[in-house]
Amino acid sequence: MPVGGPAIPDAGREGNVMRYAVTRLRLADFRNYARLALDVDERTVVLTGDNGMGKTNLLEAISYLAPGRGLRGAKLAEVTRIGGAGRGWSVAATVTGPEGARAIGTGLQPRPGQDGGGGDRRVVHIDRQPAGGPAALGDVARVIWLTPQMDRIFGEGPSPRRRFLDRLVVALNPGHGREVSAYERAMRERNRLLAEGGADPAWLGALEARMAAHGVAVAAARLDGIHRLQAGMEVTVSAFPLAVLDVSGVLEDVLKSRPAVEAEDWFRDRLAAGRHRDAAAGRAVEGPHTSDLRVHHATTGMAAELCSTGEQKALLIGITLASARLVAAESAAPILLLDEVAAHLDERRRAALFQEIEGLGAQAWLTGTDTAVFAALGGRVQFYSVADGLLHEAA
Repeated sequence: MPVGGPAIPDAGREGNVMRYAVTRLRLADFRNYARLALDVDERTVVLTGDNGMGKTNLLEAISYLAPGRGLRGAKLAEVTRIGGAGRGWSVAATVTGPEGARAIGTGLQPRPGQDGGGGDRRVVHIDRQPAGGPAALGDVARVIWLTPQMDRIFGEGPSPRRRFLDRLVVALNPGHGREVSAYERAMRERNRLLAEGGADPAWLGALEARMAAHGVAVAAARLDGIHRLQAGMEVTVSAFPLAVLDVSGVLEDVLKSRPAVEAEDWFRDRLAAGRHRDAAAGRAVEGPHTSDLRVHHATTGMAAELCSTGEQKALLIGITLASARLVAAESAAPILLLDEVAAHLDERRRAALFQEIEGLGAQAWLTGTDTAVFAALGGRVQFYSVADGLLHEAA
């Protein structure tokens, strides 16, 4: 039997607030869940339980309702439940939003005759019709998340910061995910041809033209996204510190001083001139796939990587909430997946977090080991305890 009650009838809206929300969730052979049937309403959901019981796995399942590789960035085969009947897994959900209730289904579809995950592929269905891949999910649901692993992004290389930025941009502009995917496909094909040697220059030129077109679209969307996000943060009073955002990269830097058509020509010519260099390196050395998100604390002027661990976390939360506010203003409040976020905040900032979530009218999925952390939310949220892949609705 499904856990929880039915969705509220006025799907996607409460009062004057429009939101995206999960109201029905079904899992099969996903992580530690053999089967799960969960029905909730559009209010925030709090999941509590000991570590390792499956709280984050539930958030990961919901993250697959958005474009990309989920909140862990895992390989598809790794998500399949150990000991499951096959190699596949599935996530099915009803998501309410501005267009009403939409049915989403996604999962790993094993290909016959394959022994491992390399030949498998992820399938996506929207309203029970095949979709053109995960990028199509951006038109149905907007999902933003924070996990404990992301607390380290300021001290790591540019890759996790770039992924964080792109997820924020996708929430604002669903087509961004398609442009990133198209750019990466063209880049991989060019890398392969350069590695093999002797490729037709015209063929390489066609791939470089595609990289230039999609690359400029990616870089332009990032610059537009952080500009809008910065503007929104600067006019909002929040308990979380104001961040100053910038994105650095060869193509983004060119776009700051040249129109897109000139930037596209510049990047195409630069790729052509760099073929020998890229062949020797085994990869494209320059492009939006190497760009980086730069974050500074507005009050102190300090680079985020030099701030204390607590301030780094507060900066991340502030950026995430600002993104959610912007999405809500332009479309509908996104689904927020906040894994173990509240437990490590002081009482003042924890109260501010809850207040901002409620002010947004967003459906947030919050996890923690201690139910008392969420006591201030009272009956305004839905409480579930999680243990060994089973959910129980709290009294």
